[in-house]
Amino acid sequence: MPPDAAAASAPTAPGPPAGLLDRAAALDREEPLRHLPSRFHRPEGLVYLDGNSLGPMPLGVPDAVADVVRRQWGRELVAAWNTEGWWEAPQRVGDRIGRLVGAAPGQVVAGDSTSVHLFQCYVAAARMRPGRRAVVADPDAFPTDLHLLASAARLCDLEVVAARPAEVPDVLARRGGDVALVALSEVDYRTGERCDVPALTAAAHDAGALVLWDLAHSVGATDVDLDAAGADLAVGCSYKHLSGGPGAPAWVYVARRHQHEVDPPLTGWHGHADPFAMDGRYAPADDVRRMRIGTPPMLSLLALDAALDVLDDVTPVQLRARSTSLVRFLVEALEAVVPELPLAGPRDPARLGGHVAVRSPEAWGVVRALAGRGVVGDFRAPDLVRLGVAASSTTHADLARGVVALRAVLDAGEQHDPAHAVRSTVT
Repeated sequence: MPPDAAAASAPTAPGPPAGLLDRAAALDREEPLRHLPSRFHRPEGLVYLDGNSLGPMPLGVPDAVADVVRRQWGRELVAAWNTEGWWEAPQRVGDRIGRLVGAAPGQVVAGDSTSVHLFQCYVAAARMRPGRRAVVADPDAFPTDLHLLASAARLCDLEVVAARPAEVPDVLARRGGDVALVALSEVDYRTGERCDVPALTAAAHDAGALVLWDLAHSVGATDVDLDAAGADLAVGCSYKHLSGGPGAPAWVYVARRHQHEVDPPLTGWHGHADPFAMDGRYAPADDVRRMRIGTPPMLSLLALDAALDVLDDVTPVQLRARSTSLVRFLVEALEAVVPELPLAGPRDPARLGGHVAVRSPEAWGVVRALAGRGVVGDFRAPDLVRLGVAASSTTHADLARGVVALRAVLDAGEQHDPAHAVRSTVT
């Protein structure tokens, strides 16, 4: 059902809490990056608070993709690999992403899925620390990370040691000499809580271990600085806060100091030192290109390239300042308007990434009923209502409208009526 029709059929909501919408409007007027949301398609009548799952589409992407299809592929054909820079696109896009995560040029390459990049890094890290058989990982990490790590562990005869971020220093103190890799996410995909990247990286290095950071919920939302933190490896997707589109290619970071020794398990001709020599004997490129495998999905990669134009004139520090303002406003609004729903993560915006989650035993019904009121949030089992704060496209007004709708859902008891929620949902 279209959001305007859903809103028309929904019960009449009580008036918004005094001053909330006015305060949101004032913050939006004062925000230095207030122009950013206008660079995205914003469906009328819809409050989109799920940009941390799939970012909205930047305005320039449709024309850019049409040009790739009609002119570059349609007319240039195979010549476009050279005339349009297709061959260099994984490094070019990688450098554009690297700027947003504190990586100097030449350390990030894009083109494969997050899963492929994770597997490459798990095995490569084990090979870089021969004789060490333990990998420390957060048991609450995103399931794919854990599934792939388990597979890599079977392949490389590794032991996976479960430890939440706060427990990692103690594990390293006890077993540091046996740890090859510490694998963590900077932002918890459920609660939004951030890790201390510099401190945990330093702790791992003190024990002689490498660190792999999953930045899927970080890039475009936090001011993580990989080079400054001394990070070794990192991966991230690009369809969340970077708005690269559904299934957009992911990216991988390898610190320059490791590029001569990193030995990924999947080796293809695009990672060869001389790919057009067509030599059956593999000789890896001497830089981050060795993380390339085969031909990347060019339509998706070039759509991502166009999406990144949105952030060309924005620094990570500026983007993080905007994200912090939005997160702070959302936390305060939730505490004031729906105090019965406790925060799942910390309330300090400095310790949160690009989303805020609250707990409710009726979380699934809440999210479906919100959708019926034209507010798209997200559910995470078993009891989380997750509200995304995409720094580049979300406004304070969006958040205020979302919280007001949440109050209305609770007051009307819609979360207890699955039939109503399903009939009125927009997702």
